[in-house]
Amino acid sequence: MRATTRRRHSSRLRRNRGHIGKPRGILSPRVQAVGPEHFGIVAVDCAKARSKWMLSDYYGRILVPPTIVEHHRAAFDETLVMLRQAIADHEIKDLVVAVERTGRYHLPVLRVFTGAGYDSRVVHPSISCYFREADSYDNKTDDTDLEGIFRAAISGFGLQDQPWNATYSALQFWSRRRRDLVGKTTLLRCQILEYLEACLPGYSRCFDDIFKSKIALLVPRRFATPQAIAEAGLAGLTQLAQLGRVQVHRRTLLRILGWAQNAPVPDGSAPLYRELVCSLNDDRITKEKQIVSSERELVSHLVQTPYIRLLALPGINVVLAGEFAAEAGPIVHYATARVITGRAGLYPRRYQSDEVDHASGTLARRGNRRLRSVLMMAADTLLRCNEHFGVLGAKWADQGKDPHDIHVRAAGRFARIAFQMVSGTNGFEHPACQRAPAVLSKLIEFHNVHDIESNITRTNLQCAATQLPRAEQARERVLLGAELDAARGSRGRGPKQLREILPAVLEHLGGPIAKLIQSITSGESS
Repeated sequence: MRATTRRRHSSRLRRNRGHIGKPRGILSPRVQAVGPEHFGIVAVDCAKARSKWMLSDYYGRILVPPTIVEHHRAAFDETLVMLRQAIADHEIKDLVVAVERTGRYHLPVLRVFTGAGYDSRVVHPSISCYFREADSYDNKTDDTDLEGIFRAAISGFGLQDQPWNATYSALQFWSRRRRDLVGKTTLLRCQILEYLEACLPGYSRCFDDIFKSKIALLVPRRFATPQAIAEAGLAGLTQLAQLGRVQVHRRTLLRILGWAQNAPVPDGSAPLYRELVCSLNDDRITKEKQIVSSERELVSHLVQTPYIRLLALPGINVVLAGEFAAEAGPIVHYATARVITGRAGLYPRRYQSDEVDHASGTLARRGNRRLRSVLMMAADTLLRCNEHFGVLGAKWADQGKDPHDIHVRAAGRFARIAFQMVSGTNGFEHPACQRAPAVLSKLIEFHNVHDIESNITRTNLQCAATQLPRAEQARERVLLGAELDAARGSRGRGPKQLREILPAVLEHLGGPIAKLIQSITSGESS
């Protein structure tokens, strides 16, 4: 029986090529202009302390054999002198430097050749590996790596990194710094819970969240065993709360005492685990302070970018908008929203052979994993916290869609909405933004939670106000005016701070009210 075949004539699956290779890596016009024998390719295989490079023409004739260069200034200067001499001897009229991406070790080499005025390209290691394995599958050396880098470059896979300004570079640094600290803090919490169970079995179940209760981790620091807690009694626990300057309900202390009187016998190495719990908790507290500090730095750079407009979406907070801006980069680098999802690899893998042509149902393996992760986090948050996305998610679930497919659809929808909001110059009205809290109101709340100084808050709000379209500025002016009126009639530190900040911010929100543009709801039924 003949197997059933499927054909899909979808624009999403068709890929029209005008030339083999990546568009930004094509060298053919330059090669035709000067001739292949006069076009040079410098291939560089980077390592931590040294690199290996060679020069060849477009035909693959080696002009400078593989040469090792140490990563210090004198060796780099010597390499540039050798390269210039070879260019003169072999009459090379045009040149491209192809450097294999190797963590961060390739950056010093890339900066040297870029600073010398050469067109420097970056080759992804997975691409050079494919070209190397095509010729030397079972032989991996630095010389064969150079051949793979050369073949990748002439095939159009040596790409130029888009330039980033200092704002986006700093935004990416603090975003990734915060994400790294969050991961380490999560690991510390898991270890604390594990070791706490060894020294005080069942104690953590006295609390909904042991890390949110201020008294929870003070008790193990003071009392070594459940018997010691039971002997201290209610008076001892009350005194501990007073010494630690924490407020705790009486029923919480009674719950701890009830557990201590019936607690099982702890592990024989309980004293050692108790010391480890105290040490790990100190580390956790330090890292949580560093997370707060990173978020303060993050918001100071986010307000200088148009990505601050994403706060108009219910479910998108300052941290998530900052992470998306950090991984996506300047919006001018994207011609359409589909370029964002394409860079993130949010499209299905395709299998086509003869009459068989279908998507495999799984996502493409290639793509920027960090950008994809942020898009999926945004999709998960929007499906839970945004009414519009919640309705879409429920509709897709009723249609029998897989939960993973629903999240990918939501991520693609968010990318399209975000592209219009960030790149647009007019007001943007979308069902996902209806009844949304004001952008500046979210920022004010964020600054209050993080206890940021009033002068820094005022500066950040003013920067954010300049990033908003005119129509959004008019809306923000109305909402902030209402908040200012409410603050004038209230007392307390919060209202006093608002009375000092909001008048200066409202000055940046002047101007005529612009017309809002109603978004096109294409694809809502998909």
